[in-house]
Amino acid sequence: MPKKKTPTLFEDSLAELEQLVNQLEQGDISLEESLKSFERGVNLTRTCQKALQEAEQKVQILIEKNGTQTLEPFTDE
Repeated sequence: MPKKKTPTLFEDSLAELEQLVNQLEQGDISLEESLKSFERGVNLTRTCQKALQEAEQKVQILIEKNGTQTLEPFTDE
């Protein structure tokens, strides 16, 4: 039986962001709700950007270690 993939924080944030965009595009919510959704969207975007930056950093660690693909521990600063 195939193993179920657990969504990551990035995937969850991206899915929620897509829902917020769709909701805002429909224009069926009040200005106050739109502003709250926009604010939440900005926070989700930052979460996604951070996750992508961390992934990029991990890739750089893998490929730049003296030209060889050596695994190095990743530290979250």
